Amino acid sequence: EPPADFICPITTELMSDPVMAADGHSYERSAIERWLATKSTSPMTGEALVHSFLAPNHTLRRMIREWQQARA
Repeated sequence: EPPADFICPITTELMSDPVMAADGHSYERSAIERWLATKSTSPMTGEALVHSFLAPNHTLRRMIREWQQARA
């Protein structure tokens, strides 16, 4: 079972391309892009996002890959 931080709150699946949104939460890139195509709120809090820039979460992606390799 993967750590909760590795799971996208939108898809509830293990992230492969995690990005951080303005709310400080990480999401799978494709899922949050679909969300932001029709909404301007945080999927986690429901509050308005101050911007729609998505920053790659390289640290989280590395941690997920290391976890996957350790289980391979």
